[in-house]
Order: sequence, then structure tokens, then C-alpha cells
Amino acid sequence: MTTRIFAPHRREVLAGLGASLGASAAGLIAGGAGPSVTAQLSLQARPATLALRPGQPATPIWELAAVSHLRDVRLKRGDRCEVVFRNDLPVPLAPVWYGRNAATDPLRGRAPAAPDRTETSIISISSAGTLLADFRLFEGGLKQPARPLPIIAEETSRLAVDRDEVLLIEEWRLRPDGTAVPPGQDPKDTTPLYTVNGKTSFELSAAAHERLRLRFINGSQRTVLAIKLESHEVRIMALDGQPAEPFPARNGAVVLAPGARADAFVDTAMSAPFLLHNGKEARQVGSLAISGKLERVPLLPPPPLPSNNLPDQLDLKGALRFDVALGAADAGWTRPANFSTASAPAFRAKTGRTVVLALKNPAPLTTVFHLHGHPFRLLDKLDDGWKPYWLDTLAIEPGQTQRVAFAATSPGRWLLESVVTDWAAPRLVRWYGVE
Repeated sequence: MTTRIFAPHRREVLAGLGASLGASAAGLIAGGAGPSVTAQLSLQARPATLALRPGQPATPIWELAAVSHLRDVRLKRGDRCEVVFRNDLPVPLAPVWYGRNAATDPLRGRAPAAPDRTETSIISISSAGTLLADFRLFEGGLKQPARPLPIIAEETSRLAVDRDEVLLIEEWRLRPDGTAVPPGQDPKDTTPLYTVNGKTSFELSAAAHERLRLRFINGSQRTVLAIKLESHEVRIMALDGQPAEPFPARNGAVVLAPGARADAFVDTAMSAPFLLHNGKEARQVGSLAISGKLERVPLLPPPPLPSNNLPDQLDLKGALRFDVALGAADAGWTRPANFSTASAPAFRAKTGRTVVLALKNPAPLTTVFHLHGHPFRLLDKLDDGWKPYWLDTLAIEPGQTQRVAFAATSPGRWLLESVVTDWAAPRLVRWYGVE
């Protein structure tokens, strides 16, 4: 399949989104000759309900569900996975994978799946980590808020943990009648409500002295959230699907931008609440229930997670540098429904170059930036080093500029996302090229 440049009419706008969102960023590869398939995944976009109000009728929602798996979707690094996607919703959709960066997959002309259609594709799982698939870039056409799907790409070697648990945090805006407002629409007369793994009160049971791997995911579409497990040290092991140099979460709280993920190790000591803070107030959203004797048995600090072979060093001195004003109307940002690669790119880079972006937030509210195609380093304020972790999502405070750097290793056309942390704010996109 060859790379296409899209004309800016609606059918090819959708094709462009399906490519850069569901194919290019996800690493979709058309069927044909190649290595054998080692895993299978059946996905379905479908209507559902969620019990958000005790004693009241369930709330209608949409969801991306893995009908091939009874619990979590677990693949392995190195898998070549056949993905069958069935769209049983009344709008064209394609799952968008976050955290899986294809090595050599340029923009392709694959449209999102029409209603009542089934499509099959092949993806390669080149890295281990916590991934997320959802429909956020099609949210302008959603009639109901849609639940995302966590996807785990496991390491090839066994890790010294007793349990590996996903904690998907979601935000809902409920009307008085119990219906929910999708993101991007006016939330007037609604009440915010938060769930963990679909429950308004989540309980995680564990034995004393276990080492838990907790994969925290902020499934909210607009709100920066902090989650804290009281009376425990929470050691961050990975961020946005990439291993980090292990470090303790400040005050035990994991702060996550919308769509961000954090893998943390926790050595269980006692029963404790999970507290969630949305920037205005803290609330209990669940608890850790410990059984067995509580005498403290110290465990050795965990070693770093296995590397995903990202570069150890970035050439900041010789880097290409670009200023990117997030969401600025005169800078080429547009809603996904109007996206076309016929528009001017935010920047272009040659394969192998280091790219430094100065991300400027001119908005009066925090803005969330997401980079498709490449994880990036958050640079120190003096631009002379970087934080000891990789990211693909970053929240930038009003009027601030943050600098990030990445190695342009994946040729193709890739998306940039920008969204203000306001429920009614539109999600905006641009694209950049690696040649």
C-alpha cells in the first residue's frame, strides 16, 4: 500500500483520520505476506450501560470492548496481532491506539469502519507497556460518551510482582435524568462523577506483603487527575507506556493528564483508601483491602523495567527546533472532522534527527498536548538535560511554555493533539512529517 495525500473533502477527511489515527499512529499494516500472526484480538464498538447512580436506572454509554478476552487484554512485546474490529454504532469509527509507536508505518488511505462493518488488520507490538485505545478523535460524532479500552503489552521476561492490575479512572458528566454528556459538548446542569474500572466505589483485595503493579490510566477526556493510595509508597516504574528510572510519587500521588498512563509498584502494608483529586477537591473512589498478618516484611527496591530500546541520549545541540502554539486558531489547528493532510504541517524533520518543540499554551486554562508516533523527553528549564522518563502526553499550565525532545525515528505523517481542560472545549489536531 502506498502513501497518499488526501484532498480536503469529507470522505477523505475521514480516511485521513482513520489512517493517521487508527492506522499510522496504531501501526496498522494491511494484510499480506509477512511474519506469522502470534496473537488475535476481536474489538467491538457497541452501545452499553453503566450503573452510575445507586438505585437508579443505568446510564446509556458507548464502549470499545474486547469481545475476545474475558478480562484484561494482554499481548506480548514482539507479537504480530490480528485485530478484527466490528462497528455496531451508527457513526464511522476506528480505534485509536495510544502508546504504541510504529517504526515504519506512514499515513495510509484507510477510512474508519462504517456502521455495521467489520474490518481486519495486523498490528505489531514492538514495545512493552500500558496502552489505551479509544475513539477520542471521533468524539465530534459521538452521541454518548464512549469508554476506552486499556491494552497491556507485557514484557517478554517475567517480573517480580505478585499482582498486575489495571485501574482505569473515568470522568462522567451526568444530567439530572441520569444521561451523560459526551466530551466536547456543553456540560450545563451536569454533575461530575468518577469511576475506577467502571465502579463508583472500587475495591482491590490483596494479601499483606504483596508487591502490586498498578497500571493507572486517566480515561478522562478533559481533566488532569491525581490519585493517591494512603499510607503507602507508590514507586513510579513507567509513564505513558515507557519504562522510567524508578522514583517515588510525590506525596504518594500519581498525577495524570487525560489519556496518560503510569505503572507503579506498591508493596502492600495495610488497608487504605484510594483518593482522587480533580484540582478542586479530593474524594474517595475506592479502597485497598488487605488480608493476612500485617507485620512489615521489607522488600528490596525493584530494578527498572526492561528497556524498550529507546535512545539513551538525544542530540540537543544539533536538534531541529520548532515553536508550537497549542490550539492557536491562526497556527493551523483544526477539529478532527475537518482534518486533512493537504494542510500545512506544523513541522517536518529528517529521519534520525533530534527534534525540540517549544510548546506554548496561550489559553487561560491548562492545555493537554499529545504527540503521535514518538515518545518524548520533558526537558529541564535550562534546556540542558531531561527528566528521567518518556512521555507522549503533557499538561501545560496557562501562559507557560514547556520544551520536549524526541528522536525522529518513525517516518510518516503523524498527528499532534491539543485540548483545553474544559469539558466543552473542542479537541484540535495538526500533523507533522518525518521523511
